[in-house]
Amino acid sequence: MSGLNRALSLTQATAINVIDMVGIGPFIALSFVMSAMGGVQCMLAWLLGALLSFMDGFTWSALGAAHPEAGGTYAFNQQLYKRFGIGRLMAFLFLWQTTIQAPLVIASGAIGFSKYFQYLIPLDGIWQRLTSGALVIVVVAMLFRKVTTVGNISILLSILVFGLMSWLIISGLLYTQPLVQVEQLSSLFDINWNYDFLKNLNTASLKTIYCFLGYYNVCHLGSEIRQPQKNIPRSIFISIVIITMLYLLMQWSVLRVVGFEEAAKNEFVISLFFERIYNPTVAAFATCCILLVAFASLFAVVLGYSRIPYAAAAQGNYFRIFAKLHPRLNFPHYSLLILGAVAFCFSLLNRMGDIISAIVVVRILIQFVSQAAGLLYNRAADGKSSIYKMLFFPIPSIISISIWLYIFTFSEWKFILGAFSIIISGLVLYYIFINQNKNQGV
Repeated sequence: MSGLNRALSLTQATAINVIDMVGIGPFIALSFVMSAMGGVQCMLAWLLGALLSFMDGFTWSALGAAHPEAGGTYAFNQQLYKRFGIGRLMAFLFLWQTTIQAPLVIASGAIGFSKYFQYLIPLDGIWQRLTSGALVIVVVAMLFRKVTTVGNISILLSILVFGLMSWLIISGLLYTQPLVQVEQLSSLFDINWNYDFLKNLNTASLKTIYCFLGYYNVCHLGSEIRQPQKNIPRSIFISIVIITMLYLLMQWSVLRVVGFEEAAKNEFVISLFFERIYNPTVAAFATCCILLVAFASLFAVVLGYSRIPYAAAAQGNYFRIFAKLHPRLNFPHYSLLILGAVAFCFSLLNRMGDIISAIVVVRILIQFVSQAAGLLYNRAADGKSSIYKMLFFPIPSIISISIWLYIFTFSEWKFILGAFSIIISGLVLYYIFINQNKNQGV
């Protein structure tokens, strides 16, 4: 069986990250964020998401450069926890979490697409579900091609992302009858630090963090990145800087044109934004662009996640079928098909707010906190000879762990219990899997 090819350039890797981060998420999240925070303080939720992405990006950069393999956290946790004798367990827990969470992520993009599509054509329940399911099928079909072709498609789709966001931002900043003035930003940090504020900030930040997720997608494709020690960190931080600027300017533009009270109640905030500045025809065209951006994001998300089961199966730690590569196009086609099938089933659900929160919360402990904590310990244990290089060590990882734990602690109990349920069921499955391998002499 041939391995994956290091064919993706820095430009292609960054484009894949960018279109993963800017999907339907920010256009759907705006109303949730402004409803939770109110006024200009909704900007705080985007700032917190950006800070967390930057700090966590240091962890991903260090690990991605040190272990440029397919699978991302799956490969990282094996290395970080092997000195404790639980590397394989931690990797399996992440794999099990991903089999549930990855299709949810894909489904969230498809559901968001079908919801925004209703601005153009109203759909009843069954047609909305069929639309989201059909989108998953189309994305999977488009990914049946060589990874270099996928990289080039990602560049074209990222141009669309920049075009739409630039149009939105420039239109908002040039709007001559703003509902919110620059002077009102002075109240941004006029904060009453109590439980209610922390709870509201958590609710809003769950949605903004969801919009930032994807800055690490390049790590899932580590085996396919050229010069990974340089290009993985660069693509992570370039994409975070780009998206931070776009999101902050987007939020400010919407505040100026629509205002937080109306935006908090409207499902089609960006369509309303363009309708108010121009006319319904232009708003319909902008909505079509939003739907294309949502499609582009799903393209990158499915691509990255399909490599995780492949990496595990190639090591004999998951079902063998996931390790098979397409004989001609040289990509893990069974992994792509199976994840796509599960995502299709999830896409028939219809609770966007809960799905977004679940996507973030269930992965905090096993993915983000565990790899940051493992990095800190290994770097401290290895001393100056450590292969994990990080600027300002250990400050970024400590800050990211603190923010992740804040988000986890203040989340709703149903999501916290869901996270622990996945961990417990993963432990049970792991020991069943290990015992079966022992019995088979593996």
